[in-house]
Amino acid sequence: MRRLLIACLFLAAPIAGAAGLAGSRPNVIFILTDDQGYGDLSAHGNPVLKTPNLDRLRSESVRFSEFMVSPTCAPTRSALLTGRHEFRNGVTHTILERERLDPKAVTVAQVLKMAGYTAGLFGKWHLGDEADYRPVARGFDEQFIHGGGGIGQSYPGSCGDAPGNKYFDPAILHNDRFVKTKGYCTDIFFEQATRWMEGVKGRQPFLCWLATNAPHGPYIARPEDRALYEGRGLGVDTENFFGMIHNIDENVGKLLARLDEWGIAKDTLVVFMNDNGGTAGVKVFNAGMRGAKGTPWRGGTRAISLWRWPGTLQPADCGALAAHVDVFRTWSALAGAQLPETAERQVEGRSLLPLLENPAAPWPDRHLVSHVGRWTKGSDYQEAKERNASIRDTRYQLVSAPQPARKGQPATPVVWQLFDLLEDPGQEKDIAKDKPEVVEALRSAYDAWWDSLKGQADLNEKAKGPELNPFAELYWRQFGGGPTAEDRERMNPDRAWSFESARARKK
Repeated sequence: MRRLLIACLFLAAPIAGAAGLAGSRPNVIFILTDDQGYGDLSAHGNPVLKTPNLDRLRSESVRFSEFMVSPTCAPTRSALLTGRHEFRNGVTHTILERERLDPKAVTVAQVLKMAGYTAGLFGKWHLGDEADYRPVARGFDEQFIHGGGGIGQSYPGSCGDAPGNKYFDPAILHNDRFVKTKGYCTDIFFEQATRWMEGVKGRQPFLCWLATNAPHGPYIARPEDRALYEGRGLGVDTENFFGMIHNIDENVGKLLARLDEWGIAKDTLVVFMNDNGGTAGVKVFNAGMRGAKGTPWRGGTRAISLWRWPGTLQPADCGALAAHVDVFRTWSALAGAQLPETAERQVEGRSLLPLLENPAAPWPDRHLVSHVGRWTKGSDYQEAKERNASIRDTRYQLVSAPQPARKGQPATPVVWQLFDLLEDPGQEKDIAKDKPEVVEALRSAYDAWWDSLKGQADLNEKAKGPELNPFAELYWRQFGGGPTAEDRERMNPDRAWSFESARARKK
């Protein structure tokens, strides 16, 4: 019975329809921003931020209003690439080798390559910085990436960027060698992706995965972009954050114009998404949601999801419960790819083709699980089962979030709260006592899912990273120099590490 429940929850359900889109083989441009929230779009009601090009893209797209992602960045990227929950890939954190994507996992880039596509990845990868984990080892033909979770970030073990990198003029790994670039990071990634697409278009269909590190912190915008939001009492971080999104917006506008110039707009699916809940913009506008990045609330896991394909997809809103795990099967179907048996066993998501063809198409209800992860490395992950987690269907979300600690009091026991998202989208009223049958059903589904993770969620728990970050080593090998004593101390994988100690050192 439990196996049957797991299958019902997480394996792709065959849904009729959309036969006309299957095998249509469009180019795919996937734009993924880092830490932009659902509310960080003027078309979603933001009273300060202006995003005219993204608003135009939205108006020309199928718009998924209930599209779920993971609470943080590496987990979402893992789920997008593999079509299954990040914990099944061993991705339970963003650092400490726990961001590394299971080497045995099949990626959507590999499947599209088997179907005759070429694939390039530009910007943020964040699924392993060692050579065997990088994009060119996972199905991409071209990579132009920074290391770690952000430009200039380095942590103990394998996760880290080239030494001394900043948002302006960063050293970027282009295939197997670093190039010293000039300009602002987001401009550089869009420009490089555009050059690559110009070189491959018309020869074979392509997947361009364009993942910006912006508007992730540190919040550093071009001065002219930040100036647009100064003097409004927003604070320096939010001024820069909105300025960074303005720059993304301008680059998206330029990219759409190039597709028209090349005459391939009608042959190209453009998908725009953000990777998790909002950050610096949440205090200005959060689309009426509770929570932000790093939380299991709706505000931490609801994403912008825009799918534009002129002449093929009719712009419309779609309220069906969809998720990042659905991307794999959707793109594979569009490419006409036959999934290898290993991928069929791996993929949990559904194909979105029925909804892309008809946003009002029948769509069976489902359960989607979110878990913040980030338990202490080396500890028993079972102890984190009910910590910062949620499970939801179309109507209800059951959330287990930390309770406020009371000074001098013992730890508060786990409290699961239930919310009716149709009646209470802001998750203000806990109705767990009123709906015990719903709580029981969701808890049972969650328990079955958790029990199915054995041998997967702890894949990277005992992994030990190298003494020095691979990006730093490669950089020094190419340009000379070497680590300082401070570098070695910061990168030492044997050193006890926590977010708290990192904040203290930063101060």
